[in-house]
Amino acid sequence: MKKLVSISLLIIISGCSLITDEYQDNQRKVIDYLLGDVPMPEDAEIIQFPTAIQGTGQNVSGRIVLSSQDSPAENLIFYDTQAPIAGWMLVSSKAGEEVVLVYEKGNRVISINMVPRNTFTGFFKGDVGSIIDISLKN
Repeated sequence: MKKLVSISLLIIISGCSLITDEYQDNQRKVIDYLLGDVPMPEDAEIIQFPTAIQGTGQNVSGRIVLSSQDSPAENLIFYDTQAPIAGWMLVSSKAGEEVVLVYEKGNRVISINMVPRNTFTGFFKGDVGSIIDISLKN
């Protein structure tokens, strides 16, 4: 009986992770297709709600919310190096505990807001992760 319960729990837990991984994979494909020129850290996971994207082609707007294991400072460095490579020009920034970056590319604008997030491993290492909130407007 214990083995049956253990196997059942294992199936349920692994099924949940498969659903989460499938959601992440599918959302990454959609975001890469619609917003391929907006840099996003590789380790960041998409938070399902309130992420929403509307439009097609160059008329895409929306909001992407990510959870990252890297701190806001580390993600600031990521965007400082990756956004210009993708053709985005920094027009405004604010750095402190909360980091806000605003970039332009043609008639498009992205606003990136990063705030600290406590993580389980960070509790032991004295480190924090980030919540990254990206808003895109045309």
